Amino acid sequence: QVQLVESGGGLVQPGGSLRLSCAASGSIFSIKTVGWYRQAPGKQRELVATLTPGGETGYTDSVKGRFTISRDSAKNTVYLQMNSLKPEDTAVYYCNAVSLAQRTSWGQGTQVTDKA
Repeated sequence: QVQLVESGGGLVQPGGSLRLSCAASGSIFSIKTVGWYRQAPGKQRELVATLTPGGETGYTDSVKGRFTISRDSAKNTVYLQMNSLKPEDTAVYYCNAVSLAQRTSWGQGTQVTDKA
């Protein structure tokens, strides 16, 4: 089983930047794909970015060119660098990991609020 802990959320001015971190522990050797999701008030959780073991990244259209997902394998940590933040980026951000056995793990979430 994989445990995920997010950090780095907070209040930010429009156009500002934040970097979210997701620290993984437990059966990290079993992780196949990691990703970041977000859920705004009254909306469904949506996929923001993904990262495969081979380093391939994917982004939802609304964050392309502004957000970057990356990982530090030595620290077992995945990051989401968010630049040029907009009011519509306000949401709770969740880290996600899918194992080789297709089991999904979630973190507890971290709040990002654009002070529009």
